[in-house]
Amino acid sequence: MAHKDPFTAEQQSVRVLKVGERVRHILSELLARQEVHDDIVSAANISVTEVRLTPDLRNATAYVKPLLGAGEDDVVNALRQNTAFLQREVAKRLGLKFAPKLKFRKDESFAEADRIEELLRDPKVARDLEPDDGDDT
Repeated sequence: MAHKDPFTAEQQSVRVLKVGERVRHILSELLARQEVHDDIVSAANISVTEVRLTPDLRNATAYVKPLLGAGEDDVVNALRQNTAFLQREVAKRLGLKFAPKLKFRKDESFAEADRIEELLRDPKVARDLEPDDGDDT
């Protein structure tokens, strides 16, 4: 007999988002309180901008951005070296049967937003975005 999931797809996706947000808050708190004993992590003011979880809640990707974007690669590498500690702390504070396996990545959404803004400021694009005069004749 097949195991029936007690949650609908919509409830499951809401749950994934809620757990992701809880993980983001936990990681942010750990970093803000400088509980990670690493010189690079302690020296950087790191924002956890988003945490994306797989539907089974087993894997989480945390997108991070150091203040002013300084030393992003070093910060991400330092977080990766401290993943075991961070996973233990998340597991302890999350209170789920299984804690997600963490991965850290640079948040490149700000750079992408800047690139889109730059494109929109281009005179050729701006001309196309201006409203028509109503010259339909």
